Amino acid sequence: MLHRILDGARRDLLRDVRRQLSELRVSLIRAEAPEQEQKALGRAITQLDELFLLVVVGEFNAGKSAVINALLGEQVLEEGVTPTTSRIELLKHGEERTRTPAGGGYEEITLPVGILREMGVVDTPGTNAVMRGHEALTRDFVPRSDLVLFVTSADRPFTESERAFLEAIRDWGKKVVVAVNKTDILDRPADVDKVVEFVRDKLRERLGLQPEVFAVSARRAQKAKAAGVAPDPRTTGFGALEAYLTRTLDEAERLRLKLLSPVGVALRVLDGVAATVKERLSVVEADEAVLREIESQLVLHLQEQSREFRLRVAEVEKPLVEVERRGASFLERTLRVPGIAALLDREGIAGDFRQEAFAGLAAAVDKRVEGVVDAVVTGEARLWPAVMERLKRRRAVHGNRMPGPDPKVPPVNQGRALEALQRECHRALDGYDAETEGRRLAGAARWAAAGTLLLPVAGVALAAASVARAEAAAPALTGVLVAVGLAAAGLLPLPALLRREKRRLEEGVAGVRQGLTTALRAGFEREFQAGQRRVKDAVAPFGGFVRTEGERLRALSDEVDSRRRDFSALRGRIEALR
Repeated sequence: MLHRILDGARRDLLRDVRRQLSELRVSLIRAEAPEQEQKALGRAITQLDELFLLVVVGEFNAGKSAVINALLGEQVLEEGVTPTTSRIELLKHGEERTRTPAGGGYEEITLPVGILREMGVVDTPGTNAVMRGHEALTRDFVPRSDLVLFVTSADRPFTESERAFLEAIRDWGKKVVVAVNKTDILDRPADVDKVVEFVRDKLRERLGLQPEVFAVSARRAQKAKAAGVAPDPRTTGFGALEAYLTRTLDEAERLRLKLLSPVGVALRVLDGVAATVKERLSVVEADEAVLREIESQLVLHLQEQSREFRLRVAEVEKPLVEVERRGASFLERTLRVPGIAALLDREGIAGDFRQEAFAGLAAAVDKRVEGVVDAVVTGEARLWPAVMERLKRRRAVHGNRMPGPDPKVPPVNQGRALEALQRECHRALDGYDAETEGRRLAGAARWAAAGTLLLPVAGVALAAASVARAEAAAPALTGVLVAVGLAAAGLLPLPALLRREKRRLEEGVAGVRQGLTTALRAGFEREFQAGQRRVKDAVAPFGGFVRTEGERLRALSDEVDSRRRDFSALRGRIEALR
C-alpha cells in the first residue's frame, strides 16, 4: 500500500526498512529469541502494509471506549464502570457497519466514519482488568501500533499499574500521546491544569517521556456531537486532541510514525536479544573459568604427583643401597688372607655372593613399585571428585542445552599398570647379572688366593724372568710356571682385588639404579599421562560445547551490535523525514 503513495527517496527508505527487518528475522531465529518477540517483529513487519494504526490503552474505567466514541461521533463501543471491553476491538472504515471475529483474540468492526479513512483505531481491555488475559492481549497488540493513545482518569491519574504499562510501551519505542479524561469531575480549570502538570511531571521523572498531554472530557464531547454541535473546547478539550490526530498527524508524520513503529520494535527486540546473549555469555565465561580451574588443577596434580614420584623413587632405591652395603660387607669379609683357603671354593664363593648381596632384591623392588602405581592411582582418584562436581554443576546450569549424558569416572586397570611397570623394572634389574658376576668374582678370588700363596716363593722378578724363558723352560718348574701364569693373567693380590671388586659392585649397582629410575620414570609418566588423558576425555564434551557456544554467542553479540547500529541509523533517517 505504501509503495503507491511514496516518492523515490521514501520508497528507498521503505525498502531499506523491509530489508533490515527481514534480515533481523533470520538473526532472531539464529539467536533463538523468544517466540513472542519473533511474532511481535513479524506483526510489525506486516503492519507496514496496513493502514496507520492508533491503539488506545489504559486502565479499565479510565474511559477509553468513551474517548473512541467521542472521536467517532457516535456510540459504537460499550461503556461502563466495570470492565466492558473483554476483547480487542479493531475499528476500520467500511461502507457498512459490521462486527466480525478476526481471530487472535480480537474483533474487527467496520464503520462508515471519516476519521477511519485515515487510520485504524483499536480499543483494548484495561491494563488492570480482572481477567489477566485481557492485559496479555493488550501487550501483544501494542507492538503493532503506530501511535499509542494512553487514557488516564483525572480522579486517579498515573497509577502504579499505568506507570508499569507505559514503561513497557516506551520499551517498544512507540510514540505515545496521553489523554487525561473525565476532567468534568474537577471543579475548576486550575484543578485540571494541576492534574495535567502532575501527569507530565510523573511521565518525565519516572519514565523519561515528554509526550503530548491533552485534558479532555469524552462524556461532554460525545454529548455535544450527539446533539449535533461542536464540542466546547473550554469544557471538553476534545478539539485539541482531534486536531492533533487529524491535522498534526499529516501524511508525512503518519508515514514517519508508520516506519518508526517496526524500527522501534526491532530495537526493542534487539535489546532483549542483546541482554539474553550477554546473560548467556556470562554463563559461558563462568564455564570457561571452570575449564581453566580444571586445567590448573591438572597442573597442580602434576606437581603433587612429581613430588610423590621422587619420594617413591627414593623408596625403590633403598633395596639397591642395601645390596651395595651387603655386597661390600661380603667382599670385605671374603677377600682377606685369613680366609684364603675358602677362596679356592669357586662355586661356594659365587653362590654366597649372589645369596648374601642380591637375595630378595626383586621382591623388595616389586613391593615398592606397587607403591608407585598405588600413588598414581590414588592421586588420580583424589582428582576426580572435584572435576566431576564442577562438570555436573555447570551442566546443570545449561540444562537441555548441554547434549549427552553426565560424564562418569572411567575404570583404571591398576593390575595391568602394575604388571607392566614391574616387568620394566625387572629388565633394569637384569642389567646386572649377579650370577655371572658371582662366577667371575669367584674365579678372580681363586687366582688371587693362589697368587697370594705363590708370589712370596717365586717372587715377582722370577715370575717375570720365567715369562722371558717360557718357551725354553722345563715343564718341571711348576711353581715358577704358576707364578708366571698368574702374572701374565694380571693377577692382583687380595687387597687390590678387594678395592677393584668393591668399585665394580658400586658401578654395577649404579647402573641398575639408573636403569630402574629410567624405567620407573617412563612407567610413571605413561600411567600419569593416561590418567590426565582420562580426565581430559571426560571434560572434552563440555569443553567442546563451551568453546562452540562461546564462539557462537560472541559472533551473535557482534551481529546484534551491528544490527542495532544499522537500525539506529535507519531511525535517524526516518526521523529526518519532512
